[in-house]
Amino acid sequence: MLKNPSSKQFALEMVSLETLVPEDHLLRKINSTIEFDFIRDKVAHLYCVDNGRPALDPVVLFKILFIGYLFGVRSERQLMKEIQVNVAYRWFLDFNLTDKIPDASTLSQNRRRRFNESSIYQEIFDKIVEQAMKKGLVGGKVLYTDSTHLKASANKNKHILKEVEQTPKDYLSSLEEDINKDRTLHGKKPLKAVENPLR
Repeated sequence: MLKNPSSKQFALEMVSLETLVPEDHLLRKINSTIEFDFIRDKVAHLYCVDNGRPALDPVVLFKILFIGYLFGVRSERQLMKEIQVNVAYRWFLDFNLTDKIPDASTLSQNRRRRFNESSIYQEIFDKIVEQAMKKGLVGGKVLYTDSTHLKASANKNKHILKEVEQTPKDYLSSLEEDINKDRTLHGKKPLKAVENPLR
């Protein structure tokens, strides 16, 4: 007999985020291997100790950027939407299911104002890579390929080996482009260009 299921969307359930994230999830592996707490000491000089409203934890800010970079989310707004609905992202950032996710502008303003005039992004990225290398997670050489198929008149017996570097700088630039596209779409002027912090 075919039966219409009753809606369970408003049922009250007791759940633990810990049990909702698969044991083999990439973010679990990263969380158990990489120590992110060093970020607080690294950026402490960029915060006022006794003035202003309490800031969002810098570890959370950089972990958010890390998620975006790792999973290829090229828009800060989209990234915050993904964090809103993705249980593994919430777990990695220490957000409960009912915690309010920071607004995209919080991420954007910190990235553009607080951290822009320093080489902090590169220092943090280097430290994370260094930890990963010490744990044997990454080596010194990476090969990326593009699997786009193109018909070409090429010499099959001749090829050139090229090393292509993909950096966090490219990711931050794409975030900047997305913000300006959105501003233009809403009839606003693009934000003033800032010097990229990753030199």
